Amino acid sequence: MNTTQLECFLAVANYLNFSRAAEQLRITQPAVSHQINTLEDELGSKLFHRTSKSVQLTQAGHLFLQYASEILKLTGLSKARLKEGQEAFPQRFGIGCRNFAQLNFLSTILEQFREELPQVVPILRMIPFASLDHLLEEQGIQVMLTFQESAPAKAVYHELVLCPIVCVCAPTHPLAAASQLSHQQLSGGGKVAVCPPPAYPPALLAAQNQAIAGRSPDQMLFCDNLDVASALVRAGYAFAIMADLPGGRLPGLRYIPLPEFAPMSYGAAYLLGKRTPALRRFLAIAQATISGNGGD
Repeated sequence: MNTTQLECFLAVANYLNFSRAAEQLRITQPAVSHQINTLEDELGSKLFHRTSKSVQLTQAGHLFLQYASEILKLTGLSKARLKEGQEAFPQRFGIGCRNFAQLNFLSTILEQFREELPQVVPILRMIPFASLDHLLEEQGIQVMLTFQESAPAKAVYHELVLCPIVCVCAPTHPLAAASQLSHQQLSGGGKVAVCPPPAYPPALLAAQNQAIAGRSPDQMLFCDNLDVASALVRAGYAFAIMADLPGGRLPGLRYIPLPEFAPMSYGAAYLLGKRTPALRRFLAIAQATISGNGGD
């Protein structure tokens, strides 16, 4: 049973005429007849006596008339209450990132985002790589921060900034005094914290490979992800090759430019056709935040 069947039944019961009921409902007479027939089949009872000259309610029709209007009223009331409830719920906005550096960048954006859109609640997901891509495709999140090289193939990519590739080290590290470095200079810099793909996108991986070329295994500390590498760098065990994310720098560390490597495009990815008002504002705030804080 559905609301269309009930509406057709009530219209025919009111006019006792299929043509006039069809006019009121703005559908064809055969469509009204079909809905009545299917309703009668479901109920297992004839609701109307029909002849070529008249239409009359049966006893079952009179009985059902008492309930049909109440069922429609209850259906309409439940839809209205559900809509009211949904409007009262805070709007959820899923944001995905892959490491703590990206999470730090997000915190600066979200402060203004909260002030401008207090009705929107951000749901932050920090998940590695393929799982995060799948979450975007399934609309578990609405946007994800990513390098262009690592953006999902099915997503729309919006560039926010070009991130320089840098050497990151503790202030007591032998390389810390340099204003910029070449990959040849990195060869005498001691141990290097190394991240594998997909933790590093291709451009960053290529820069890292130049830094470790010719090194013995004891000069490389292999790390599962960027967060592990950052911890070793902070502790002074090694330096690392990273992209200088806006708002993603760890306090107390040195970020030394490697000018021979081209900057990497960093931005946000989202699904085509899903650029909601909240997403548009998020992207605008992110762009303004990056413009305002430079590389810090």
